[in-house]
Order: sequence, then structure tokens, then C-alpha cells
Amino acid sequence: MLHRCLQFIVLVLLTNLWSCSDTNQDQDVTVLRLAHTLDTQHSVHKAMMFLGERLEHYSDGAMSVTIYPGGQLGSERELIELLQIGSLAMTKVSASPLEGFSPSMKIFSIPYIFRDNEHYWRVLNSDLGKEVLSGVESYRLKGLGYYDAGSRSFYTNDKPILTPADLQGLKIRVLNSPTAVATVRALGGAATPISWGELYTALQQGVVDGAENNPPSYYLSRHYEISRYYSLDEHTSVPDVMLCSLPVWNSLSAEQQQWLQQAMDDSVAYQRTLWEESTEASLKEVIAQGVSVYYPDKAPFLEAVKPFHQSFADTPIGDLINQIEAM
Repeated sequence: MLHRCLQFIVLVLLTNLWSCSDTNQDQDVTVLRLAHTLDTQHSVHKAMMFLGERLEHYSDGAMSVTIYPGGQLGSERELIELLQIGSLAMTKVSASPLEGFSPSMKIFSIPYIFRDNEHYWRVLNSDLGKEVLSGVESYRLKGLGYYDAGSRSFYTNDKPILTPADLQGLKIRVLNSPTAVATVRALGGAATPISWGELYTALQQGVVDGAENNPPSYYLSRHYEISRYYSLDEHTSVPDVMLCSLPVWNSLSAEQQQWLQQAMDDSVAYQRTLWEESTEASLKEVIAQGVSVYYPDKAPFLEAVKPFHQSFADTPIGDLINQIEAM
């Protein structure tokens, strides 16, 4: 209760102060406050630090970013709501929960729609990817860009997932996304949405039998201490999305908007390199810690989700799937 009260006080202060300018060498500095739920060792946090550096560079010190990591200011959902009312400037969220704000975002939670990493980034950088990103604007949000979050795979407490049949009867933590829930159900598991901050305890207490995520998140969260089986089935590739509050974005001048977007573009390129290094290092670390890593045959998983894909026929999402497959 005390923690929540303190968090509320901080949010009230941010509400009152986000638009205030600091003074540096007689120059007004626009300070953008950015909050997220990740560990400070995560590549996305490091990319956000780089974003701040580039923004100061492009603006010649007239703009800066202050970062609140590790869920200090709330869950992803709470941070999105702060953006909508203009009490926070920026946040990073997974694309999956955004489908509650922009239905086209659910495309990223549909399994096995990208052939490989090259295809994935071709889609994200295309006009289609930009159109999906801009879909959040009607919800008082501004999409600045996509960060690489790799592919999501299953990790479990008691046995590896080598075929969809191995998911039968298992409670698997998923993102708070109806499509993520439907994906795990299509593969045979019992999907259980739980917030990221509560997942370690949920795994420890047996509330869920496993979860699914990328290697860096699996490692940095220390979930490998409980879930000792990691099966790289790579069922979905869900990017992280950097969002700006649309009220805050609209309050910036055209020049300030250009500086911020340039800094974000630099940050995306920087994070992609960091991500590749982090993924490789994370797998080496968990293996060194005694985790059993598996590379299951994806064919049975692809077969299991075909009816799920077909359920989107003659819908806007079905059209998106077709465009992605043809790209």
C-alpha cells in the first residue's frame, strides 16, 4: 500500500511538471520524461539512453530525456494511460497489449507469419509497418518506431515443449492480449495473462507452469532460475513499440518533432545491433547456468496454428496476413 501511495505521489508530480523547462546556461531545456518496465541492462533501455544522447546532440542541448526504468511509474497499461492524458512524454510497450488500442497491432501476436528476421524487418520498415504504427494516433498516442524484441519461445518448469502436445494441460503466462491468449490456446496450452512484474513469483509458486519470451528477457528476469527448460520454437515475433504522448508531441514545434524522430531512428539502428549481441550472450549465460535449451521441429507447430490463421479469412487482419506473406 505504501509503495502504491508513493507511486501515486510521483505520478502527481509528473503530471504537474512534465512540461516545465529546466534552465541550462540561460537556455530553456525541454525535458521529456520516459518510463518503462525493463531492467537497466536490457538493450532497449540502453537504446533509450542513446536516444537521449542523440536528442541532446540534434537539439544542441535544447531537449533532453529523463528515464524512469524498472516499472517505477507503473505497468505498461498504466504508462499508456499516462501518455494519453499527457502526464508522461514517452514509454516503450510490447505491440501485443496495444491491440486494445489499435486492432491492427494484433497482427504481431499471430504465430508464424514472418519467414525470418529479414522478412520481419522488411515488413516493419515498409509502408504497411508504418501504417500499423500510425494506427495508435486515434488513441492520443504517437508511434515513434519499433525496437527489436526477437522471437518469443516457451520456457517451462517441469518439462520441455518439443511439440504442441507437450503444452496440453500447462498454464502458460502470456501478454495481456486476446490474440496472444488465442495463440497459446491454438497450440494446446492454457493461456494465463499475468503482469511482467508478478511473473517470477507466479512461476515460483506454480500459479503458471511456464511462460514465453525472448532470450534476453528470459535471462535478465532470472526466470531461468525456476523454468529450466527453454524451447526455441519462435512462435511469434512481437516488436517493442516506442510511444509518445500525442498531446506532448503536438505541443512540440515542428523542429523539435524532427529532432526527436531523428534521435529515435538512430536509437532503433543502435538497438538492433545491441539486440543481436544480447540474444547470443543471453543464451550462452542460461546454458552456463544449467538450463536445457531445445530447438524443436517447427513443422508441428505450424500445422497446429493453420486453423487459427484461417479464422482471419475475409477480415482486415486476414488482409494484413496476405500482404505480409506476399512481401
